[in-house]
Amino acid sequence: MSGLLALLDDVAGIAKVAAASVDDVAAAAGKAGAKTAGVIIDDAAVTPKYLQGFAPARELPIIWRITRGSLFNKLILLMPVAMLLANFAPWAITPLLMLGGSYLCFEGAEKIFHVLFPHASHAIDEDMSIKDPGHLEEQKIKGAIKTDFILSAEIMTIALAAIEAPTVWMQAATLAVVAIGVTLAVYGSVALIVKMDDVGLYLAQNALTSPGRGLGRGLVKFMPVLMKILSVVGTAAMLWVGGSIIIHGLEVLGFGWLGHHIHDWAYAVGHAVPAAWEGFAEWSAKAAMDGVFGVVWGLVLIPLATKVVGPLIASVSGKSASH
Repeated sequence: MSGLLALLDDVAGIAKVAAASVDDVAAAAGKAGAKTAGVIIDDAAVTPKYLQGFAPARELPIIWRITRGSLFNKLILLMPVAMLLANFAPWAITPLLMLGGSYLCFEGAEKIFHVLFPHASHAIDEDMSIKDPGHLEEQKIKGAIKTDFILSAEIMTIALAAIEAPTVWMQAATLAVVAIGVTLAVYGSVALIVKMDDVGLYLAQNALTSPGRGLGRGLVKFMPVLMKILSVVGTAAMLWVGGSIIIHGLEVLGFGWLGHHIHDWAYAVGHAVPAAWEGFAEWSAKAAMDGVFGVVWGLVLIPLATKVVGPLIASVSGKSASH
């Protein structure tokens, strides 16, 4: 009997340690997740554009496939690499972050360039032709997962840098919690956004009261406006996040001139407004300058991507450079 009681006491002690570890993981995950807020906003704003043009019945299945791809990106591809880099090659993290930031700047700047100087591509028209909706859906999903991979890499790296865990295993568990939580939050929000017009249509047709039907009609009219707003916000967030990553990476590598000047200019803007608005003004000024740098850097990368990187990838993959 005394042996059984001793065993139960040991089990209780192990349970207490496990519970404490779970609490530590949850607390660390919350702290690390907060650090990735900027990229999360970018991810949530960018994703809905991949659903434009599809029948309502295909929206949730597409979101689910992108969600699965995002979890695969984070848990299977990125987390092991992030753990290996953090423990064996921490010097490589900054250059890789800057590479991902450059991709975001390129994507955002290319969208602005296309708006200012509309241009068509026969290859793109062929790829995106609605004559083959199945092919279009596959291409859209692949594009969304590709963009998610870059954003997920930024999220995982930023989160990893913010995690203060005593062991590698707790570090890995915390990173996994962040990956799952962020993915569910982002794509759950996207699902709500893209289905809100269907909710509005249902209310407009079936609500029992006149205010309810009016709310439904208002939702139906507002959702196209919201999607356009999200497209603009997504592009701006791409450029802001990408530009800030490049500037911070330059500082880490010892080229801090631009980052110091942006900090000083943002500080001056913050102190030029009433004290109640100081923090917001300083943050807004820095975000705007990071975004402007992201546009400039992205425009520089457009000819490099189209004239050098594209043909190089085409020579390896066997596809045409325009594809």
